[in-house]
Amino acid sequence: MNKITRKCITEPLISLIQPKLVHVLLVLALFSDVPWLIRGSSHCKRANSAVIRPHSVTITEFGAVGDGLTLNTKAFQNAIFYLNSFADKGGAKLFVPAGRWLTGSFDLISHLTLWLDKDAVILGSTNSDDWPVVDPLPSYGQGRELPGGRHRSLIYGHNLTDVVITGDNGTIDGQGSIWWNWFHAKTLKYTRPHLVELMNSSGIVISNLTFINSPFWTVHPVYCSHVIVQNVTIRAPLDSPNTDGIDPDSSDDVCIEDCYISTGDDLIAIKSGWDEYGISYGRPCRNITIHRLVGQTRTSAGIAIGSEMSGGVSEVRAENIQFYNSSTGIRIKTSPGRGGYVRNIYMSNITLTDVKVAIRFTGHYGEHPDEHYDPEALPIIERITIEDVIGDNIEYAGILDGIQADTFLNICLLNITLNVTSESPWNCSYIEGYSDSVSPETCEPLRESIFPHHYSDCYHLSSHLLNSSNQNRGTWLLSW
Repeated sequence: MNKITRKCITEPLISLIQPKLVHVLLVLALFSDVPWLIRGSSHCKRANSAVIRPHSVTITEFGAVGDGLTLNTKAFQNAIFYLNSFADKGGAKLFVPAGRWLTGSFDLISHLTLWLDKDAVILGSTNSDDWPVVDPLPSYGQGRELPGGRHRSLIYGHNLTDVVITGDNGTIDGQGSIWWNWFHAKTLKYTRPHLVELMNSSGIVISNLTFINSPFWTVHPVYCSHVIVQNVTIRAPLDSPNTDGIDPDSSDDVCIEDCYISTGDDLIAIKSGWDEYGISYGRPCRNITIHRLVGQTRTSAGIAIGSEMSGGVSEVRAENIQFYNSSTGIRIKTSPGRGGYVRNIYMSNITLTDVKVAIRFTGHYGEHPDEHYDPEALPIIERITIEDVIGDNIEYAGILDGIQADTFLNICLLNITLNVTSESPWNCSYIEGYSDSVSPETCEPLRESIFPHHYSDCYHLSSHLLNSSNQNRGTWLLSW
């Protein structure tokens, strides 16, 4: 059985199997579109987000008032300053109880757990002075939107280890609408702030929280290692500008799992620096794992790589993905001048519903930090495998545009079935690769079969996958 549908579960089987089993099957059928409810074992090598810190304080002990009006920046800063004395004594926990806690930007410390109660809301100040201006990232050379510096994130940390941001599904609200208005009015002097940014840090866990209304990108680990983002919800209006969900940037060993994201830009964007600055900094983004992601984005992609990828992106694996009501499913964005590479990418078990473009490669994305980039610095895009994709009400199966004299190589598509509305489902230029079991039929540069001669050219395919077209896409579901 290749597809588990409500009809085939609820009608023929009810009269044949025991009532308790019927109930289980009905639950599976009803929630088959919500994969985080059918959670399998974790793929993340977890630090223990429930670690017991030997020292704990509550933010109210430092004078914080949870009325949504009182500015509590000093309370957060003082609490964390106090807790720093316990960093070498097993660490500490800062508890944020129920209430609405208005604050400006504050720094975290190593060996800290920031814990939000179920009804706790941390609110970002609507006064830009409460978000200090800091230097641009060295791999970007300037703010992403404007020359010069950038506003620091609401929750910020650098050179840290063993940091947990978690809770009982509390909320962190950036109150981004005022920043979006300033952006549209072109009155900003500096690049907008993220909601959470951690730099040069390791051993990071962000879990069991809701993030809403970020002024800019929501969660931004940059120059980090060993990062887990798990069981979080990220929301912003679908027309809010540049409100990316999770953006691993020049980081390694990042695991994203069991997340729901609905924002105004890419749900996940994997990055590694911008043009000559990213090339010079030279820190790639690699070993990125994404499992059980669901979301929508009206203007952008569910999973994007780039467009800032000048330090290189490799070893990305994304599985059990659902996107709906979105502009694009999977996208790679780059441009002459970027340099760098995107290679060894594997994405599978993807379900798309009401998506304009299922797969998109953009070789001329543009957007450069300044006039000093080298237009001869061409990116290398190779060994991209996408398999086991189903889609309904898709306008275009693929718009795959490489770069002249810089062909994207070893693009492999396998077991893809899309219900496409366009009369020209595939549009391709300057790409080469292979395919098997793709409907509608791929463009000419991808029509050569993967099997039996080219599976070794395709990332993450090997001889044991020769019969993969007969495998049951629902096996992971039934094994729950």
